[in-house]
Amino acid sequence: MTTADTMNTLAPTRAAQELMLRSNEFALAVHLGLVRAPAAAPGERRRIPWEEVQRLRAEPDFPDGLRERVRTFGTAQAADLAGITPDRFVKLARTGHFTPIGHYVNRYRAVVWLYLGDDVRAAAACHRTLLDGRLPRSLLVRLRDGADDRPRTWRSRRLGLLLGESRDPWRRAAVLASFLAPALLADEVADLSERAFLDRIRPVPLHGRAERPARQVAERLLYASEPDEIRHYATLLREELRDARALRPAPRPPDDLPRTCPGPTPPVLSAEPRPGLLGRLRASSLLPRRTRARRPVSCTSPT
Repeated sequence: MTTADTMNTLAPTRAAQELMLRSNEFALAVHLGLVRAPAAAPGERRRIPWEEVQRLRAEPDFPDGLRERVRTFGTAQAADLAGITPDRFVKLARTGHFTPIGHYVNRYRAVVWLYLGDDVRAAAACHRTLLDGRLPRSLLVRLRDGADDRPRTWRSRRLGLLLGESRDPWRRAAVLASFLAPALLADEVADLSERAFLDRIRPVPLHGRAERPARQVAERLLYASEPDEIRHYATLLREELRDARALRPAPRPPDDLPRTCPGPTPPVLSAEPRPGLLGRLRASSLLPRRTRARRPVSCTSPT
């Protein structure tokens, strides 16, 4: 980055101050595309064009309008927005009818899901018939069997937002690679230099500098866990890698850098994992012991 570029851009912290947003609100605004921020080069921090900050400050509803668009709600508040009880909201979120925009891990290592107000209102209008009365039997069966689509729908939403930030096939491949556990990624990308490059440009995890126990919980949510979901991400990754390799090869890592990708510490297994891909996944707790076919979520209520 040149000196002129630095003078015409702001660091994220300063940009957040200029936009009167807290750091987490600003990060979400960038994630949602409300604040347009070019992707940074590998090894550099993303900076915000001063013109973009001026554009947002000139909006007639600034700063309240921008704050409201990035305001998130926990389960109880989101349920109130939807006009239903928290218990019913959780059931509908677990069956894929309300999609989280984010989460955090509390002091008890429990995942607290967060929702955008506009998302909640739109989903409530879409699934109006599910807001009162008895839930359809198909949903009750899924709930009884322990269904929880919140991690999966959050990953899908996050994938769409991240892919929308860049058209560069290597960056898009890095986004897709970030949804596969390290062992699975090694199966898909055998070249160590390519894996190292994908690791360098992959999106920053949302849990940031969280304490280790909370970070481990958050890391598990990052990875696709169901067989069909894993196949979906792996297929998309292979397609992006094909385009990326045709465009240009991945740069070789410097000699003073390790040629393997750092990743989460693998869990200690109490028994030898079963052979094969699914066996390794189940042994590492990345794949549930039993999965059920998922109904596609749409505005048409299940019967």
